[in-house]
Amino acid sequence: MSATRTATTRELASFLARLRYEDVPDEAVERTKELFLDWLGSALAGKNERPVRILERFSDEMGPSEGPSEVLISRRRTTPLFAALVNGASSHVVEQDDLHNASVFHPATVVFPAALAAAQQTEASGSEFIVASVVGYEAGVRVGSYLGRTHYRVFHTTGTAGALAAAAAVSHLLGSDERTTLHALGSAGTQAAGLWEFLRDAADSKQLHTAKAASDGLLAAYLARDGFTGAQRILEGERGMAAGMSSDADPDRLVDGLGDRWAVLETSFKYHATCRHTHPAADALLKGMKERGLTAADIAGVRARVHAAAIDVLGPVSDPRTIHQSKFSMGFVLALIAREGSAGIDAFTEEALEDAELRAFSKKVEMVLDKEVDAAYPQRWIGVVDVETSGGERFTSRVEVPKGDPGNTLSRAELEEKARNLVAYGGGASGEEIDQIVARIWSLDEEADVRDLLPSRSA
Repeated sequence: MSATRTATTRELASFLARLRYEDVPDEAVERTKELFLDWLGSALAGKNERPVRILERFSDEMGPSEGPSEVLISRRRTTPLFAALVNGASSHVVEQDDLHNASVFHPATVVFPAALAAAQQTEASGSEFIVASVVGYEAGVRVGSYLGRTHYRVFHTTGTAGALAAAAAVSHLLGSDERTTLHALGSAGTQAAGLWEFLRDAADSKQLHTAKAASDGLLAAYLARDGFTGAQRILEGERGMAAGMSSDADPDRLVDGLGDRWAVLETSFKYHATCRHTHPAADALLKGMKERGLTAADIAGVRARVHAAAIDVLGPVSDPRTIHQSKFSMGFVLALIAREGSAGIDAFTEEALEDAELRAFSKKVEMVLDKEVDAAYPQRWIGVVDVETSGGERFTSRVEVPKGDPGNTLSRAELEEKARNLVAYGGGASGEEIDQIVARIWSLDEEADVRDLLPSRSA
C-alpha cells in the first residue's frame, strides 16, 4: 500500500484538535485515570536509577531552579520542558509502564510526562488533563500502528511515535486548532528518533528515547502555538516518516475507527517488571509449572515459541551484564519465573544478576520462531513454551491472553498495590503521600487542577 495515498496526517490532526472531554466515553475516562496512576508509580520507582539521575542533574544544571512543573523524583519545580525530560526517563527505566499491543508502543511514558508538565503550567483542570492524555494516546498508538512491524525492527517506536503523541497531548492543552496541531505533529515528527542498537551494549539510550520524545513533543507544541510551522505531511509525505522509517506503512491505521475505538481501552498494564516481549512466555511457563507442581529443579529445558520481534529485541541479549539488560533476557526472566514464581521489580538485583542457579537455568532456555504466534502478533501476544522435565517428560503450556492485557486486565486493587510497590521500591513517596495521590487520581475528573502532586523539595 502506498504511503503517499492520502493526506492522513491532516485527518488525524483534525480529529485530535476537535476532541472534547464530553466526547470521551466514561469507560475511557476511568481507564485514563488507571493508566495515570500506573505511570506515576513507574515514574517514582525510577528515582534512584543511574541514567535517570544523570538526566536529572542535566536538568538541574541547564534548566531553571524554579517553575510550575514538577520533577517527580526530586520534587524540584522547573519549566515544563525539563520536567517532561526527567519524568519521561524515570517512568520507563524499571520496565513497568504500560504497552499498547498492536502498535508495540508505550504510551504513558511519553504522553503523561509532557501532558502533566504542560497542564501544571497552564493550570488545566483534571478533566482537561484527561482529554489531552486521551488525545496523546490516540496519536501515538495510531502513528505506531501506521508505521508497522518493519519500523519496529530498527526503531524504538516509543521514541519515534512518542514525540508525536506528546505533541498532540500538549497541543490540546494549549487549545491548538487543527492547523496548529498539524504543524506541531510536523515538528515532532522531524525530531523523532530511537534506535534499538543500544541493547547490544547495555547502553542507557532507552531512557533517552522517552525523555526526548516527551520533551521534543512538548517543544513542538509550544513552537506551533506561536506560529512555528512544521511539515504538513510528516507521516505520509515522500520524504516523511513512513518513507524513511517503514516499508509496510498503512495509512488506514491512522484514522480507522476514530471516535469509536479508544487507544486507552486497548492498552495493557505490565504485570512483570521486564520487557513486554518476555511476558507471554513467562505467563505460559508459570501456568505449566503450577498445573504440574514443578519447581525450577524439575526443569531440564524450556523452548519459548515467540514472534519475530521478540527475537529481534531479546536475541542480542545472550549474556546480560546489567539489571536493565537482564530484563531483556528471555533466559534470565524465565529463570526468575521458574525459581521465584514471579519477575517483579524487587527480583532484579545485582545479586540475582550474578546468581549461579539463575545463570544455569537461563542457559536451558531457547527462543524459536513460531509461525502461529508470529502471525497473531502484534494484535495478540500469545505465550507458548515447550518444557522438558528432568524426568524426561515433555509438555506444552499456552496462554492466549497475558496478564495485564485488556482481556485479562489488572483490577483497581491490583493497580493500587502495584503503584505502592513501585513507590516503595524507589522511595519516591511515603505511604501517606501515595494514599493521597491514589484518592486524588480516582476523582481526577473533579479536580480543579493537577498541580502539586507531591510536596516540593523545600517544603
